[in-house]
Amino acid sequence: MDPKSNCRRILAAVRAIPAGQVAGYGEVARRAGLPGRARLVARLLAGNEDPRLPWHRVLRSDGRIAFPAGSPSWQEQVDRLRAEGVEVRNGRVRVAGPRGALDAELWGPGRR
Repeated sequence: MDPKSNCRRILAAVRAIPAGQVAGYGEVARRAGLPGRARLVARLLAGNEDPRLPWHRVLRSDGRIAFPAGSPSWQEQVDRLRAEGVEVRNGRVRVAGPRGALDAELWGPGRR
């Protein structure tokens, strides 16, 4: 694949994360059609210069902020997430697990 195309796809996936929600680096890569390329997502975001890009919505897979705790970048990410109504505790956001198959969502235990 073309590196510029990969870049565009990753940026589009980041922009598609709704306000008040978060996604892991690996999830962004998967949504961009680049499974297993979480580090590529991290490198791209580290070099981002677009102030409109919602980079703050991208976290580690366990919901932790990737910046060192207490650093200016860490605090900026915490502030941006909280401004969108995301609960951040000790530098971590509770991340919902992956959604199950449609059948499980519709017909799983407790569904009628």
